[in-house]
Amino acid sequence: QRQLAESGGGLVQAGDSLKLSCVVSDRPFSSHFMAWFRQAPGKGREFVAGIRWGYGSTYYADSVKGRFTISRDRSESTVYLEMSSLKLEDTGVYYCALANSYGTNAASFRNWGQGTQVTVSA
Repeated sequence: QRQLAESGGGLVQAGDSLKLSCVVSDRPFSSHFMAWFRQAPGKGREFVAGIRWGYGSTYYADSVKGRFTISRDRSESTVYLEMSSLKLEDTGVYYCALANSYGTNAASFRNWGQGTQVTVSA
């Protein structure tokens, strides 16, 4: 089973930028869909951004469009989430996840990382 490992979280101020990385232990298939989810305290896990591993098509939650960019490096089996103009409401644990195909529901994803904390302060 593939292992996912996130890194890059931290404490930043509102308006700052941050880049998260997620390394996949075994190279995903072209049909796979990679995504970032986040979970704020007391809330459910929500879809943030996703990318089709093969074609590179990207998808974003409305709340992050224009501020976040998801990308992947196929040679490094790594997916990235570049976050800019961070807001207080972006605070949460960010998870990397892998699914067999496109989806935005967490239940569709069978492989998850351990998460990395992102905290945005005023």
